[in-house]
Amino acid sequence: MVYEYEAKTEKEAIELAASELGLERDQFDVEILEAQKTGLFKKGYVRIRVHTEDAVERVDPEFDGRMPKNERLFTDPLPQDEFEKQLVDFIASVIRKMGYEVSVDVMFREDHKIGIRLNSSHSSILIGKKGKNLDALQLLANVYASKLGRGDDRIVLDTENYRIRREESLVRLAYTTADKVRTTRNSLLLEPMNPFERRLIHTTLNDIGDVETKSEGEGLYKQVRVIYKGVY
Repeated sequence: MVYEYEAKTEKEAIELAASELGLERDQFDVEILEAQKTGLFKKGYVRIRVHTEDAVERVDPEFDGRMPKNERLFTDPLPQDEFEKQLVDFIASVIRKMGYEVSVDVMFREDHKIGIRLNSSHSSILIGKKGKNLDALQLLANVYASKLGRGDDRIVLDTENYRIRREESLVRLAYTTADKVRTTRNSLLLEPMNPFERRLIHTTLNDIGDVETKSEGEGLYKQVRVIYKGVY
């Protein structure tokens, strides 16, 4: 895959790419597309192109929302070892201390990734606006897993199949926005998203020749701008 990033310096652009893609520096190649030095009346900037074809894809562990293949969705929901038991008990305890009844079971198991399903009549609250509550609970689960010595494992929380529904919604949003950008010949700024959601937008539109995307803003929840760039 190919992505483009822009920052004040080459170092900042590379750090931004590594953060956005969830990759180590040695996992992607960098091509300098444009560099402008700081002048009296203009600010300097560097634009780079990042090639990740040979890299091992990895999303920010705290917000890894990717779901497994369908054939792996069905698994034994009961904890299989002490780690899974402690993890399930911790998540249930946190939610109950929030004031909501919940039952927690294992949704899927992959290499270094475990899916946890939250069963509750308060699922909409546990999900929160744009999934922010679910992301926060997922972050706590990953921190707790690290404290148990399983920092290499990624914990994915879901309820009411929100993750899958959100992915499908974002893909539709990406294509709809691309069509609007083509029609208006202007750029459009999408809602703030977590790293996984932004990457999904970038990846969905990466092969569309007449539009490009870039992330804007500070902090974890940034916005993706979809830009019309003309005839391909």
